[in-house]
Formats: sequence, C-alpha cells, structure tokens
Amino acid sequence: MKQTLLIYNTLSRRKEKFEPLHSPNVGMYVCGPTVYGDPHLGHARPGITFDIVFRYLKHLGYKVRYVRNITDVGHLEHDADDGDDKIAKKARLEQLEPMEIAQHYTNRFHDAMKALNVLPPSIEPHATGHIMEQEQLVKEILDNGYAYESNGSVYFDIEKYNKDHKYGILSGRNLDDVINASRELDGVGEKRNQVDFALWKKAQPEHIMRWPSPWSEGFPGWHCECTAMGRKYLGNHFDIHGGGMDLVFPHHECEIAQAVASQGDQMVRYWMHNNMITINGQKMGKSLGNFITLEQFFTGNHESLSKAYSPMTIRFFILSAHYRGTVDFSNEALTASEKGLEKLLNGMNSLSRITPSDASDEETAKFIHGLRQRCYDAMNDDFQTPVVISYLFEACHVINLITDHKSSVSTDDLKELTETMNLFAFELLGLKNEKGCDSSGREEAYGKVVDMVLDLRAKARANKDWVTCDQIRDALKDAGFEVKDTKDGCVWNLNK
Repeated sequence: MKQTLLIYNTLSRRKEKFEPLHSPNVGMYVCGPTVYGDPHLGHARPGITFDIVFRYLKHLGYKVRYVRNITDVGHLEHDADDGDDKIAKKARLEQLEPMEIAQHYTNRFHDAMKALNVLPPSIEPHATGHIMEQEQLVKEILDNGYAYESNGSVYFDIEKYNKDHKYGILSGRNLDDVINASRELDGVGEKRNQVDFALWKKAQPEHIMRWPSPWSEGFPGWHCECTAMGRKYLGNHFDIHGGGMDLVFPHHECEIAQAVASQGDQMVRYWMHNNMITINGQKMGKSLGNFITLEQFFTGNHESLSKAYSPMTIRFFILSAHYRGTVDFSNEALTASEKGLEKLLNGMNSLSRITPSDASDEETAKFIHGLRQRCYDAMNDDFQTPVVISYLFEACHVINLITDHKSSVSTDDLKELTETMNLFAFELLGLKNEKGCDSSGREEAYGKVVDMVLDLRAKARANKDWVTCDQIRDALKDAGFEVKDTKDGCVWNLNK
C-alpha cells in the first residue's frame, strides 16, 4: 500500500504532504557537529531524529542522498561574529594543530553515533574542504548587491536584503525595529548595522586557520558552509534541511537569506527541526556548561548520573518523545526507558518460542492484521515514534497472552506479527538487542526448555500446588532465568 507521508515544515508552520522535487530521488541536508569537544546528549537527538527520517524514506522506496556536514572552521564563540574560533581556541589550549582537534572529535562523534546505531550519511563534507565553494557564494552575494566589504571582511547587508525580501520568514522575527534601533551604532566597528552577519572574516595575526581570498587572508563565516555545501551536493533546490531548533535563528535564517541573495530563491522545500534536550528546563549544551557526554552516559561517570545507561537505552529515551517535543533529562526518565526497552525486547524474544495453533483467536487476529498499518499511520504523521512504540507495547501484551496459553495464533499470523515487530522496532526505529543474542541465538535453544518447564509450572498452578510452583521459579532463578507472573501471564528473561 502506498504511504502518504506528512512532514511538519518549520517555514509554513504546518504539516505538509511530502512530495520530493525529483522523485524517487530525495536530497536531505542536516547540520552536523562543530568538532571541538566530545559529543553529548544534545548531539544524539538530531543524530537519531534524522536517522529515523533517513531510514523511513529509504523504506518507502526513495533514493536518499543524506548530507551531514562537519564544522571544522568558522564557528566563532559568539553569534555576533566576534570571539575566537571554537576549534582554534581548543587547539591553543591543548597545544595541538586545529586539524588534530577536529579529527579527534570527529572520530569521537562517529564512535558515539555508531554506538547509538545511527546510520552514516551518504556524504559528510567538511567546511575546511569547501573554502572555494564558500568564496564563490560570497562573490555571488556581493555581485548581487546584498553584501559589502569592510576592512578585509565581508558582511551581509541585512537592511538592503530586507527591503527586497523578508529576513525572518523562518523564525518569525521582525527585524525592522532591530535595524532601526541599530542605526545609532552605525560606524562603530566594521558593520553598517549590528545585525549584519559575516560572510568572510579577515584573520587577525594570531588566528591560526586562514585562507587567501579576494578580500583578505581569512576564513568563511559560519553560515556560509551549509549553503555552499548543500548546493554543491544536492543542487540549487533540494527537499529537506534539518537540524536542532536552536539553529532556526540565526543559522538557518541566514542560510535562507544567503540562498535568496545569491541565486534569487530558496534552496529548501521542507525545513525540519528537532527540539532540545533540557536539564531542569534549560537547554543542554557545551556553551552553557551543563552537558553530559555520551561516553559519560555509557559509563555512568558523571555526578548527575545514578548509573550507566546503554546506547540503546539512550536511543529509546529519545524516541519515546516526538522529535518536535522537548525531552527533559532525569535518571528517573532514563530508568523508565531502560525498563521499557527491556520489556519490548523480551516480548520480541518470546516470538521465537511460540508454537502456532491451527487458527488465531478472533481478537488476536484482528490486532495483528491492523498492527502494521497503525504503525505506518503513526510514522506517516510526521514520524510519531512514541505512538509506534505504544503499539509495539500493545503487541508485547498480545505476545504474553499467547505464550501463557491465554490466546492462540496461527502460523501465518505469527509470521505477520514477527515481521511487523522486526520492521518497526529494528529496521525503522533502529533499536537492537545489545546483549548479543537474537532470536536465532542461544536464547531460542534455552527458550524451548524453559517453556517446557513453565508448562509444568502452569499445570502445578492449575492444581494449586504452590510449593512446586515456587520451587520451579526459584530453580530457574538460580540458573539465571528471571520469571515474572504478570496480569498478562507468565514471562521470563535470561539474565546475561
């Protein structure tokens, strides 16, 4: 069945039907990390969010070119185009070459994304590898009259642009008042208006990272790289541009202005933004000093953590909220995610231990036949991953009823249930069993024996032989199997 996908477009502030410009090809650009420190939970969210988009579009049959950049130059400490380059500053502090810093933290970012089961992008361009393309972009904007040179630096002329176009269409900001208020500061510094942003910055004598240009030896402004590299690899017009909500202004707003000023129109059709990870309601980030690195989550080595949390627990935690909603970190929330993931994986492991019947119970058949499309409907509604997870939990309830002989399932229905669970949990949500044991491993062999023993326990319970029931449960526990009597029936798990 052909699926109709709706995506929330930040630009229009509504959900829109996804219609690629050049179907079946899809171009997607996502802002990657500035590599001057270890990746933290705030990096995990866009990584996982757009991994879901990438996986689902490919599943729907699209040929996706996914571009995610590495910012290794030009990102200054302050958005007002002053302060040190973040990577150059780190290099001075550690007495290393800037590219050593960039390479080290790029490797760390890749390791973290691999642990989270985030698929690599199709292309991962570096800002330092595309200086020529950024210089060309600056030249085009200058030639079209929307930029000016000042003391070897080049700035985007917001006031001129705002007369012909609209600066603020993505963020909803009205800059007329800001521009008027900044006039009293004209002539102070290099900018005509304080709201103008740098397209090219002349390097000061102490600045390590610099390249020749028609204007000066210097480096490109932070906003240039994504416009230049997006256009190089995806063309003048492409489908999706993604990133964190904190990039809506100024970064993505400036990207739109650069595209319109250089080529006359917008490059991007759908703007997608994931919301923030917060700690006590405040955005998590390096600049705020309140971040927890992913390695610290994986090892538990941080004062705010009560224990270590596995990469799949972190992934499940992030997917348990819609990508446009905030996620507030707490040990309680992560512990709940850990238990939820365990419940889901235990239910899926139980599928291989089910002996099908000649026919399914009516309610069981009805549930199984509707599960796949219900999950598709949730994904098609702007990637509602928490709704998909809720449906998979419902499936676990049905699985427990079947394994406890309170319901029955036919061979065909069991196959459909297994395929649907694997498709959405593993292939599309990108979860995996970190215990290194899947349905074809030793748990399947153990399962047949344990299920036989639990059948004996069920008969003992039916005969109200509580002593034998407890003896079987305790013997299984001593052997490393955890047995739980739930309202849905008896479930077990192998503690590894």
